Amino acid sequence: MLDIAIVIPAAGASRRMRGKDKLLQIVDGQPLLRRQVKVALATGAHVVVTLPDHAHPRAAVLQGLPVQIISVPDSNLGMSASLRRGIGMLRGNGILPRGFRAAMILPADMPELTTADLQAVMQAFDNQAHPTLQQGTSANGTPGHPVLFPADCFMALMAVSGDQGARQVLRHNKHRLRYVALPGEHALIDLDTPEAWAEWRSENVVLAPG
Repeated sequence: MLDIAIVIPAAGASRRMRGKDKLLQIVDGQPLLRRQVKVALATGAHVVVTLPDHAHPRAAVLQGLPVQIISVPDSNLGMSASLRRGIGMLRGNGILPRGFRAAMILPADMPELTTADLQAVMQAFDNQAHPTLQQGTSANGTPGHPVLFPADCFMALMAVSGDQGARQVLRHNKHRLRYVALPGEHALIDLDTPEAWAEWRSENVVLAPG
């Protein structure tokens, strides 16, 4: 999987947490962001994490991990800023990607996604004769995350704007979008508010609180 990259956008301000940082909440005994990066690294893919800057507290929880950190000074512009800079690194200065066949966008705030889930999406991509987009879904087929984009989508991803992420790119490529069912609601559970964290923890009492 060395020719597939995983981009973890982690440059957001976590405003809905009302003063707390959702990515520093403790899951599986470690900060969520570190947990997500380790899950991604275990696939064997090259992992890129976008942060507001290299001095941000989130950078400290990634110490010792072989991950590429990309600073996003315009992170106030929304998710699109992270995608433009993360994907831009994969493309480099040339026309063609730096040997990457695809990039998976892995949200940093989805604590139920596992390495096996990411590998299932990657394998679905590898199983196709031609480059396709692959999107994780819940067990009942509801579209969610992660989403894998072939390299020919990189330029379109670098042109996204606002806080809509890559939705426009998905719409423009719906004819070659495929779905990968993941266990339960792994593809849907994201935790953006204190209330969401409290509810999730009440259902996952074996995990340490943040």
